[in-house]
Amino acid sequence: MIISESLKFLKKENKVLYWSGWLNAALFILAFILFFVDDRQIMSINAWIKPMKFALSVLIYVWTFGWLLQYLPAKNKGSFISWGITICMIVENIAIFFQAARGEISHYNISSALNASIFSAMGIFISINSILIFYTMILFFTEKINLDKASLFAWRAGLFLVLVGGAAGGMMISNMAHTVGAPDGGPGLPFLNWSTVAGDLRVAHFLTLHGLQAIPLFSLLIASKTSKPMLYNVVFFICYTGACVALHLFAMQGRPFSL
Repeated sequence: MIISESLKFLKKENKVLYWSGWLNAALFILAFILFFVDDRQIMSINAWIKPMKFALSVLIYVWTFGWLLQYLPAKNKGSFISWGITICMIVENIAIFFQAARGEISHYNISSALNASIFSAMGIFISINSILIFYTMILFFTEKINLDKASLFAWRAGLFLVLVGGAAGGMMISNMAHTVGAPDGGPGLPFLNWSTVAGDLRVAHFLTLHGLQAIPLFSLLIASKTSKPMLYNVVFFICYTGACVALHLFAMQGRPFSL
């Protein structure tokens, strides 16, 4: 019921990111079906696991952004950001699905002129997406946002962590790999595929990117129920950020993540 009402509200407030989310839901279902009918593997895992993961992650991302943009006072700014994010994510998913269909890896692939061009295009559009996130964060610091201080802090903190996650992604690109201490594509956790034998920069990258959901949700579900919501939010932000930094440092030392 809560999800249904939230989606109705999102559709009313931001149709662009609302339908962008449903597009990614459809892509997730498509990749899920292809997982069972296409047994080809890329780097030791089914070719359609990565498209599934990205479609699901982008779905969460665009719906979260659709929600937070409602707080901006100028609707045209939200519309500009919404269309920019939607276009960037469409390009990213087209590249990932296209390469999966070809049986090629999408990231760090410069093995041919076509593969290098696709990887470069992905880099350009993810950089544009990062600029849009940075612009949004600036607006959340400079515009008059109709939120209480604790909630505003949570959204600002979440946006900051997304940018940190983008920086971690840039490090992976500069290394042309996400695994430290072993080649990419070795043994990993089910579905997530985080390395179980070496360091994996994707662990901290994942957590920082989804800080945009974790911190506002904590603020809404827990901190808002206390008499000192700001204190709870600050402590949670520090702990969450500390965990992200620790996991990144562990990965840089070649230490695997284990549940």
